[in-house]
Amino acid sequence: MAVLVASDLDRTLIYSAGALALTMPDARAPRLLCVEVHESRPLSYMTETAAQLLTELGDAAVFVPTTTRTRKQYERINLPGPAPRYAICANGGHLLVDGVSDADWHGRVLARLADECAPLDEVRAYLAEHADPLWLRKQRVAEDLFAYLVVERELLPEEWVKSLAVWAENRGWTVSLQGRKIYAVPKPLTKSAAMREVARRTGAELTVAAGDSLLDADLLLAADCGWRP
Repeated sequence: MAVLVASDLDRTLIYSAGALALTMPDARAPRLLCVEVHESRPLSYMTETAAQLLTELGDAAVFVPTTTRTRKQYERINLPGPAPRYAICANGGHLLVDGVSDADWHGRVLARLADECAPLDEVRAYLAEHADPLWLRKQRVAEDLFAYLVVERELLPEEWVKSLAVWAENRGWTVSLQGRKIYAVPKPLTKSAAMREVARRTGAELTVAAGDSLLDADLLLAADCGWRP
């Protein structure tokens, strides 16, 4: 039986030093493998045990890294095991095949966004106008597909996020708060749609997915078996 395994990356498969949360005594900490370097500094890790299991998984199933990261951010990651034939980036906006974005898939995504959602520029302008400099640290657009804010979480009013979610809902967008980031993402831009496309292309009869955040919820629900760490 052909099996497809789609896994989120950050806080599911790989971890920053802070996200590792190594609370055990130092002598009992797991051996770590650095899998991402950014600006000449180690950034993300996985345990050696997980690295070995991932190598074995790559030989037994179609493994598909699945992330909200942009293509540039994804390319910084050097996972162990066979190089994945497929990867999903930008929350499903880009389907990489042997490292190259599939133009047909990307075109289909753009067509759906144009038909079903308010334009990115409208959302971006709203965020710029209504975000308070008191708690806003950065405003970013990812791959010209979605937007996010980096905020000081302890200063962020909870009601502001709720108000933004209501405004976005009426324009075909979703809002999620994850750590220090507020994401505004078009509803049709999903990891699950890209996963189903890879399953179709590979003939996978069983889909397994793993993810830790709200942006992974559709992926876990769409898979035959979903796991949240």
